[in-house]
Amino acid sequence: MDVTPGPELAQTVTLQPFLTLTTSGGAHAATIDAPVVLAPMAGITDLPFRRIVAGFGAGFVVSEMVASQEMAQAKPSARARARTELDSELGLTEARTAVQLAGRDPYWMAEAARMVADGGAQIIDINMGCPAKKVVGGLSGSALMRAPDHALRLIEAVVGAVDVPVTLKTRLGWDDGSLNAALLARRAVDAGVAMVTIHGRTRCQFYKGRADWRAIGAVVRAVPEVPVLANGDICGPGDARAALADSGAAGVMIGRGAQGRPWLLAQVTAALLGRAVPLAPRGAALVDLVATHHAAMLSFYGRDLGLRVARKHLGWYCDAAGGAPLLRRRLLTSTDPAEILRLLPDALSAAPSDQPQEAA
Repeated sequence: MDVTPGPELAQTVTLQPFLTLTTSGGAHAATIDAPVVLAPMAGITDLPFRRIVAGFGAGFVVSEMVASQEMAQAKPSARARARTELDSELGLTEARTAVQLAGRDPYWMAEAARMVADGGAQIIDINMGCPAKKVVGGLSGSALMRAPDHALRLIEAVVGAVDVPVTLKTRLGWDDGSLNAALLARRAVDAGVAMVTIHGRTRCQFYKGRADWRAIGAVVRAVPEVPVLANGDICGPGDARAALADSGAAGVMIGRGAQGRPWLLAQVTAALLGRAVPLAPRGAALVDLVATHHAAMLSFYGRDLGLRVARKHLGWYCDAAGGAPLLRRRLLTSTDPAEILRLLPDALSAAPSDQPQEAA
């Protein structure tokens, strides 16, 4: 991999248009600037984190999963998860933000879709892949892969409710005996879905074992007229190249690999497009980045909740930087924002590797 010295990542990476998603009628479109997309992650891809990732450069970023009925009934936490505004100073627009909806009722899915589209989402993603027990127990997420006829009614409701492109995220199937992602994707695209993302595991695998990128190829072959993204265990350029080669997908979606490394998508994008891979922030640049992210979380959530939610991000930043365990512990247990700022330079003093890590 080509890693050349250069300025620290501190501004939006300029990317060429990569894919254009259109509605079933072709009236509205959203451009994906690069073949690398930030995955929706509950409790992680909130607005502050999406702003950071988008600032470095990503094809587009996806919100946390938003419960459709809670959104439509104006529950404040759901509304917060669905916020789409990005910093104008970064040169970004809402066109690079998708809101992911989950639910089991076509009415609430359609109502929530209208609301998030009116709120600025330029892409709406439907969650049919979440393996969490509380989601599956509510007949949402990956449980819908066991009810494809009902899943199709949800898809048709969302596509019919909005004028923006609708995408779908699923897994390979419920278990190894029901690998029906290709069949569901075919029906979804016939109903107007503009892109499909497949996590290369079944629901019953949760996050165990290795993602099967080769199995995603069945979905690619089933819906050749729309882009398919490969997801699962993509933690660096080598993983991305392997996932694309194995699956034939048009791009990749990165989730857990970006934890503590919001610059990773920009690095993977550069590598895939044959450009010099930019260096990860280090030293004062890394401290400034983490301090900015932390302050944004306190502003977004309020001081007390923000301090709690920010701890996992601080831990991931420390892990990526290889910081001392004692300082990491002090940083994560402090309830004083001023103390956290004082600890950051020493806690992040071990510069992260310039090269993005590959999955083990």
